[in-house]
Amino acid sequence: MKLEGKVCIITGAGSGIGKVASLLFAKEGAKVIACDVVEENLKKLKEENESIDTYKLDVCDRSAIKKMVDEIVEKYGKIDVLVNNAGITRDALLLKMKEEDWDKVIDVNLKGVFNMTQAVAPIMLKNGKGSIINTSSVVGVYGNIGQTNYAATKSGIIGMTKTWAKELARKGAQIRVNAVAPGFIKTPMTEKVPDRIIQALNEKIPLKRMGEAEEVAKVYLFLASDDSSYITGQVIGVDGGLVI
Repeated sequence: MKLEGKVCIITGAGSGIGKVASLLFAKEGAKVIACDVVEENLKKLKEENESIDTYKLDVCDRSAIKKMVDEIVEKYGKIDVLVNNAGITRDALLLKMKEEDWDKVIDVNLKGVFNMTQAVAPIMLKNGKGSIINTSSVVGVYGNIGQTNYAATKSGIIGMTKTWAKELARKGAQIRVNAVAPGFIKTPMTEKVPDRIIQALNEKIPLKRMGEAEEVAKVYLFLASDDSSYITGQVIGVDGGLVI
């Protein structure tokens, strides 16, 4: 029970890595607050584990975030862990990318992480401790054709992670901020990729396979737990060796 007694918020919790992480955190003793913009996905998650609190939440909606955070603090008195997992893609080559697709990805993937962290950080500072886990991507490290917007957000997350690790640890606060950079993971997002492309990608990965959502969730668990108490400002790749 690595998270016994910890109050943990996970965004993008209705599917993929976020869902697996929510169930894993609950299994490890956490009080999980699962957030997602798709209400139906939250209902399915709740059916799998009734102990999980669910909130329909758009990470672009600052007033809704504040309302949720206030309710969590009123109910539980603290927030120990924030996992900024929510993210979307709107892929296109640079010369064909629509402005609205650029804006939407920036709003959800980058500003959404900023919104959530800005709302939760004061609670952690008051308690003097906490762990913030941001989901970046290997695409944020080396770029990817057709993903200008996505790569920009995932690179930006790395910059914010390192900045917040420095800012939030001032004056002795034990607040740790780290990023996880998954590679190609089996999720609903990657199910749309044609098999021929998956096969080509696997050839570039030293371990010759895509990752499982649970393999990323277990890294979230490590960073959320006290096992990682002296780790902050780091970007941990979970990519089968793709970025070496």
